[in-house]
Amino acid sequence: MTAAKITQKVQTILNDLQSNDEKKVSKAIKSLESNGNAHVIKPLVNLLLNTDSDKIKSEIMELLSSLKDTSIVVEMIDVISDPNYLAIRQDLLSTIWNMKVDFSDYVDDFVEIATKGDFLEALDCLTIIENLEGPFMEENILECQLHLKNYLEQPGAKEEKKAEILSEIAIKIREFNEDLQD
Repeated sequence: MTAAKITQKVQTILNDLQSNDEKKVSKAIKSLESNGNAHVIKPLVNLLLNTDSDKIKSEIMELLSSLKDTSIVVEMIDVISDPNYLAIRQDLLSTIWNMKVDFSDYVDDFVEIATKGDFLEALDCLTIIENLEGPFMEENILECQLHLKNYLEQPGAKEEKKAEILSEIAIKIREFNEDLQD
């Protein structure tokens, strides 16, 4: 198929995602499994954020969790970093740790989310970080250490469970750093 036909097909599917007919939306989500590309991430996440249908939410989460294409990494990092999607960020993080895609280049983004987010986000970030394959870049590890240092230096009481998760993350980052030194 030519690139124009593929793009036209994806555009048709994206239009179907905005339908009021749940069956049509469900069919569009299913067809994205074979016809989608990185450009469908934001429309899917917008639908996840705005739909009231538990069935549609479940189908989107399942689709996102099953992604294997490395071209979606940048798009996923963009949406989990976007304040407009804070309400569903924890859901998005859980899809990331189910994906068969390596996010090692973004380890510092996950550490930052863990330090700034809530306990469940920190827990999901720990799971993601534990499953990263590497290799890691030194500047990313230094950024991770800086995020953790900034968290520790913040005035005020720390949530105990979240602090425990962040100490686990710090241990993992230290291991990554030691691997860099070898």
